[in-house]
Amino acid sequence: MRMTFRWFGEGNDPIPLSHIKQIPGTEGIVWALHHIPAGEEWPLDRIMEVKQQIEAAGFHNEVVESVNVHEDIKLGLPSRDHYIENYKKTIISLASAGVKVICYNFMPVFDWLRTNLFAELEDGSTAMYFEKAKVSSLTPHELVAHFQSNTSFQLPGWEPERLAQLSATLKAYEAVDEEQLWSNLQYFLEQIIPVAAEHGIRMAIHPDDPPYPLFGLPRIINNQASLRRLVKLVDHPANGITLCSGSLGARPDNDIVAMIHEFADRIPFAHIRNVRLEENGDFIETSHRTEDGTVNIAAIVKAYYDVGFTGYARPDHGRHIWDEQCRPGYGLYDRGLGIMHLWGLWDAYRYAEQSKFS
Repeated sequence: MRMTFRWFGEGNDPIPLSHIKQIPGTEGIVWALHHIPAGEEWPLDRIMEVKQQIEAAGFHNEVVESVNVHEDIKLGLPSRDHYIENYKKTIISLASAGVKVICYNFMPVFDWLRTNLFAELEDGSTAMYFEKAKVSSLTPHELVAHFQSNTSFQLPGWEPERLAQLSATLKAYEAVDEEQLWSNLQYFLEQIIPVAAEHGIRMAIHPDDPPYPLFGLPRIINNQASLRRLVKLVDHPANGITLCSGSLGARPDNDIVAMIHEFADRIPFAHIRNVRLEENGDFIETSHRTEDGTVNIAAIVKAYYDVGFTGYARPDHGRHIWDEQCRPGYGLYDRGLGIMHLWGLWDAYRYAEQSKFS
């Protein structure tokens, strides 16, 4: 397991790389060019600038999250070929900068959704929260307004230029059902996977968050069966998965341990986080400790250990603790604690195995 930490870039992230460097066992930075709109080619000079910043701080830059997929590709519009060509060029440029994994998603309109970015937990910390009934009672426009009023940070997947087109985009999706979205995803993968494979890149799709339809929009990457279908669309190791335990863990019928064992050779990147899921479908993000949520983090790390996982991992969303002023879900302190918890589990399994033969 190769531990990484997501960072939003100089001037866009209050956490300096020098502080991340002090988290033991953290070797890489997960990064992106967040100011580049979806569909545009990433400039090579800007890629190299961020690479130099990351490497100067003592990290590698081998994982990018995310190269966002333009909505026209998801919709299957004639203009998609132009945006796919830009995507291919970006893949080639990233490969030349040493990138090995690109995380992306294929969620229509909303990349991820919460109803409260700073809900209070019992210990006084706050975390991102999803209230299912509130989503059902609001229109998409009302929810966007509510969501944006919760934070001063620009959030990935919720860029203003995307939301400005919300009405038109929602209207376009009225003609797209799940099977059409699957077809559009296959078309995209058939175009980009050969390019990624040629240049040593593994594409890693992120599951839907939350993992079920919203506002009548189709969402297709949300359980074990859908991951099985995904890897068969283009059956090549470069067509991989970002296995996110928090996203998938918001469905009680998802067996994440079983997914790790089935798709071990297709998981180049792991997001490891916990959520506490309520019977009514509400959930809140918690510490990485198994007992604080409903996702068995200990069993998940054991599964990664048992399959000999050598891919990249990062602690995903954390709580906001110790009065840290931070991007929702992406503070330094709780994610640092998360890394140490994950390494503690990993070391325990490793030492237990070694003791068998000593």
